[in-house]
Amino acid sequence: MAGLRFTELQSRPMEFLDVTSVTLDEFQQLVPPFEAAFQARMAAWRMDGKPRTARRFTVYKNCPLPTPEDRLFFLLTYLKTYTLQVVHGRLFGMVQGKANQWLHVLLPALLAALRALGDAPTRSLTALAQRLGVSEADATTMVTPLQEDSAPMATAPATVPVSPLLPMTARNGASSAPRTLLNRKRVIAARKKTTRSKMGSPGEQ
Repeated sequence: MAGLRFTELQSRPMEFLDVTSVTLDEFQQLVPPFEAAFQARMAAWRMDGKPRTARRFTVYKNCPLPTPEDRLFFLLTYLKTYTLQVVHGRLFGMVQGKANQWLHVLLPALLAALRALGDAPTRSLTALAQRLGVSEADATTMVTPLQEDSAPMATAPATVPVSPLLPMTARNGASSAPRTLLNRKRVIAARKKTTRSKMGSPGEQ
């Protein structure tokens, strides 16, 4: 099952930026530390998450992600588009189960690479202040206006569990898109009408 490859978009920089959120130059800078983190992980762990006790990791003949560039491209396009795993797997020539395995292996490698480059997302005000080289008070003034401008939301739980699949992402703010109230009478009536029209009369089956 053939799949999308890095080389297919390498010659189309704008399209590459659209699907990965990084330029080709930024991508190439990220490849070496990402691959080093990936190889370090694979030296200790197998693809199924079990400790490696026998032979070392090697790229097999029909591997859907044979090169470091393909592996990073696979991950970045997933983080940018956030498709269903079955869809993303199909795009890259693998079944959903394999796509899930690769994502679990590559996400920690990307986080390790970003930390090595000093570009990992900060998780505290102190870390943000240290990165920017300013005091915590100054860092607070940079963050607070963004919170004040957002629409009021219901009080969230004090702690939010971190997803094991996406260790480097934080919760998004409230969406500005209008929400459809699915339990409104007009919406329900329209849905029933659409369903009946799709089913058709018995003579049309």
